[in-house]
Amino acid sequence: MDNSLLCPICNNLLISDVECGEVFCSTCGIVTVDRTEQAGPEWRSFNFVENRNSQRTGAPLSLARHDKGLYTVIGNTIKDASHEIDSYLYPSIRRLKTLDSRTQLDASTRNLKEAFSQLDRLRHKLGLSENIVEKVAYIYRKAHERKLVRGRTISGVLGAAVYIACREIGNPRTMKDIARAINVTHRELRRNYGILVLGLDLKVPLIDPMNCINRVANKIGISEKTRRHAMDLMSIVTERRESNGKNPMGLAATVLYLSSLAQGEYKTQLIFAEAGGVTEVTIRNLVKGIRKQCMVP
Repeated sequence: MDNSLLCPICNNLLISDVECGEVFCSTCGIVTVDRTEQAGPEWRSFNFVENRNSQRTGAPLSLARHDKGLYTVIGNTIKDASHEIDSYLYPSIRRLKTLDSRTQLDASTRNLKEAFSQLDRLRHKLGLSENIVEKVAYIYRKAHERKLVRGRTISGVLGAAVYIACREIGNPRTMKDIARAINVTHRELRRNYGILVLGLDLKVPLIDPMNCINRVANKIGISEKTRRHAMDLMSIVTERRESNGKNPMGLAATVLYLSSLAQGEYKTQLIFAEAGGVTEVTIRNLVKGIRKQCMVP
């Protein structure tokens, strides 16, 4: 007998409870597994034929689909549920199939379909997680309901929704990265961002500069020792309130530049400025402020 079917305490048979998802001993009652995976269908069937032919449901519902995954399709088979369809009904079925496909795409649905198809391409370009994609779809649907998309490009509003969702989830992206990936101007993206924040009454959290350190360091190839020194320096800068009103990516690049000097990794300000998406003048001004307020050499 397989040892996996025996109790590890009293060596008796184990019993599986499908309703509770537990596996326990038939004698001492010890629970060995409390969350078993159920491979059966999500519904109950009291018919033997239906129970034998039942299948699991399809993909889960998603806001990132224009129909949320609840779509119907008239198939190409010539069979009904239980019998073959008569040949004289073929033209009517083809006509019904054409009308069904047309009625599922009205003007409002076409806008969502185009937007979410762009979102699917954008998620691969920026490496967006499933939570961010669902959040973007939720924000875009709200903007579409309140008619904030009217008169504006789908790409511009979608890019602003991506920027807001990334900040709310805690995995921020810069506007320049999103504008470059979705092929819109930075000015249009910034304008649409303000429209969505005011129109939807959103409370967008501030970007934590600590999260930007690894992004800048990965682009440059900074050592782990310098990164940890930069995190310690960023904590001091945040406590002294020197980070208020500063560009998070520029501040992270500046802190990494000062940490690299302290650790002996000499790199030019231009390298850090390009990695942070700012200019060398920004780096120099932030260096002066940090050295003056935080007493950093």
